[in-house]
Amino acid sequence: MTDEPDEEVQRVLDAIDSLGSEGDAADRARRLGQLLDGWPDAHAKVRAARQEAVREMKNEGMSLRAIGAELDMSFGRVRQILEGATTSTTNNAARKRSEDSSAGEAPA
Repeated sequence: MTDEPDEEVQRVLDAIDSLGSEGDAADRARRLGQLLDGWPDAHAKVRAARQEAVREMKNEGMSLRAIGAELDMSFGRVRQILEGATTSTTNNAARKRSEDSSAGEAPA
């Protein structure tokens, strides 16, 4: 896998860049505000579409390790995507485990 985004992804990234660089400050702020207002829904749609694509790969018979190799990500990350885990949910789970293990320690 290459570090360069594919052409379609690059067009989206370029469009986002142009929102913050073209026009006067009020226009830029307004456009960027509109983008941010719609961002949570757009982000959820992108995440769901990726999960569905990874699920299709799995349903076509690919192992999680093969999917990870194809997508340049770990086996564990592929599993998380299939389970619908997000970075925030996995970080929260790790933080909770850390807090739980610290709670059992005697004060210093």
